[in-house]
Amino acid sequence: MDYSILDFLGLLGAVGLFLYGMKVMSEGLQKAAGDRLRNILSAMTRNPFTGLLTGCLITALIQSSSASTVMVVSFVNAGLMTLQQSMAVIFGANVGTTFTGWIIALFGFKVDVSVAVLPLICVAVVLLFTNKSKSKSIGEFLIGFAFLFMGLNMISDYVPDLQSNPEMFAVLRGYASMGIGSILIFALVGLVLTAIIQSSSATFAIVLIMCTKGWITFELACAVVLGSNIGTTITPILASMSGNVAAKRTAMGHLLFNLLGTVWCLCVFVPFASMNAWLTELIGQGNPEDLYNFVNNLEHTNPDIYNHLFDNSLPAGHDVIAKIGAMQMSVSFGLSIFHTTFNIVNVCIMIWFTKIYVKIVEWLVPSRQHEDEFTLKFISRGLLNASELGIAQAEKEMSVYAERVYRMVDMAQQLIHTKEKSEDFNKLYSRLEKYEDISDRMELEIARYLNRCAEGRLSNEGKARIAAMLGIISEIESIADCCLGIGKILNRKIESHAEFNEEIYRNIDTMYGYIHEAMKMMIDELKDLENVQERPLIASYNKEREINNMRNSLRSQNIQNINDGIYQYQAGIYYMDIISDLERTGDYIVNVVDTIKANFRRRT
Repeated sequence: MDYSILDFLGLLGAVGLFLYGMKVMSEGLQKAAGDRLRNILSAMTRNPFTGLLTGCLITALIQSSSASTVMVVSFVNAGLMTLQQSMAVIFGANVGTTFTGWIIALFGFKVDVSVAVLPLICVAVVLLFTNKSKSKSIGEFLIGFAFLFMGLNMISDYVPDLQSNPEMFAVLRGYASMGIGSILIFALVGLVLTAIIQSSSATFAIVLIMCTKGWITFELACAVVLGSNIGTTITPILASMSGNVAAKRTAMGHLLFNLLGTVWCLCVFVPFASMNAWLTELIGQGNPEDLYNFVNNLEHTNPDIYNHLFDNSLPAGHDVIAKIGAMQMSVSFGLSIFHTTFNIVNVCIMIWFTKIYVKIVEWLVPSRQHEDEFTLKFISRGLLNASELGIAQAEKEMSVYAERVYRMVDMAQQLIHTKEKSEDFNKLYSRLEKYEDISDRMELEIARYLNRCAEGRLSNEGKARIAAMLGIISEIESIADCCLGIGKILNRKIESHAEFNEEIYRNIDTMYGYIHEAMKMMIDELKDLENVQERPLIASYNKEREINNMRNSLRSQNIQNINDGIYQYQAGIYYMDIISDLERTGDYIVNVVDTIKANFRRRT
């Protein structure tokens, strides 16, 4: 049978359906879990072993190590997880991804999955049309699960029948008899194939089908699966390209972990593959190496039966079909055991060297010493776009935004004490203007990112968080405007030749002291929104009352000082403008505190 372009496109479509099923299933699970998923992950990475279990469990649930490692990169990019914590989760993800292989081994050939696929889609569609967001997410998960197995069945139908295509078979046979060279070549095939389709599970499914049809040996199938462990790292690498240094280090850690594991396994590949074949036989599933030998022996000893076998013209109860079926099950178990054994051994070795491993990754991906301090640190524009996870990134960016605006408070106070019309004054004022412009752009960038997050279907808590965060960044930007407003007041003061005395400078500095304290408390609360406590909130409200009381006191005192001729009326006007500007800054700060109190969790 000739293999046409349409057949190849059909194979690509089947692989696409398989990958799309995993994507929909993963996203549905993330949405159903909502904000809890982020909280659980951050709580379960306290030490390498709990992180290992977390990575294993999450990957087993969403059936994609690529998806789970992209999530890990997202957490690190958002600052919710350290590099060392992320390594443990990635180690676990490599073990958890073997779960897909076991599902395929246990159900892909023993039961007709297509029988359950359509009823499953029926249930899923009903859930999609319900009003509850969680039910819709579960419906997406079920549809993704159904598409995954539909794609698997279609891959089986569209993978080229190498036995009926002698030219393709001759090419494979030429590369299959080169000893260790064949192992390296097929490992490279697994790497490239997985890098292209971005899923080791899809590669595993294709190799499993090819091997059970007797096209390649069990040993070479293991080599392809081994290579796929490196190829699967392409997804988090792509995801980290637009992230920060920590995200890039996490992706590099994933690549290095799989690369080092593949290297040691290749050094002992033949005995390791033989050990897994022995384990398969030990559990009563037969020797997975027998299938290739049986099919090739059948070709030479009984070519008629061989030809009838692969054109599906043998009777259903024929002895050869029964033997092939038993050997197919043996191969499927053998590959699953190989994949699982390799990842477990690899993790058992690497888990003890996590700290050293982190240092190596930090050396390979050094910090950018001259990185633009005004670029967004946590928000990325790449593949890290899961809505619930994006909120965590925006929360961290919002905290950085507040810290940068806090620098403007320092600059404005410094400007008050800088010699008027001097070069230093002009440079500092220009810097203040630059920071205010950057503040405007940061507000816009964060708001756009939050709006993109809001386009996804979020939990009710997620929606409330986004609305609150949009309000917070608006208040922070208003603080920046107040800081630049101080500079503009000083410019007017210079033009009118008004002079401040020591008492005015002293009172302004006292007011600034209150503003500094209020800003620091606000930033501390923004840094840990998950654990905001009642006491610091009360302290913030008390500080705002102190600011208001001082403003009122200075206003009354200012009138008396002007009447007593302590300073000129014009100086008093600019003096009160600065005090009023600082009082408004305090109002914006307390508005942020109000929003935090009303919309974010607190633990007393």
